[in-house]
Amino acid sequence: MWVLVFFDLPTETKKDRHNYAVFRKSLKKDGFTMFQYSIYTRCCPSRENADVHIKRVRKILPPEGFVCLMTITDKQFGMIELFRGKEQVEGEKEPQQLELF
Repeated sequence: MWVLVFFDLPTETKKDRHNYAVFRKSLKKDGFTMFQYSIYTRCCPSRENADVHIKRVRKILPPEGFVCLMTITDKQFGMIELFRGKEQVEGEKEPQQLELF
């Protein structure tokens, strides 16, 4: 399961830029990686784990701007077609999960 966070946040004032930076850093701290500018992704082993990370994102929402959360399956994520110009590029491999007992 993949959690995608799409956002469009204001950056006009110093406070806006600070809120933007805090939001991005919080996403990174929670294990999200940048897919494109303003799109971050995180692979989760289960729906329950994805729900935990979605709740964390909801807690750090900035006071202004637009944020969209989406979950998709591994199969759906694997069907993404990526292009650089007209040339198709290979997509991300699913990260390996390490389990500690």
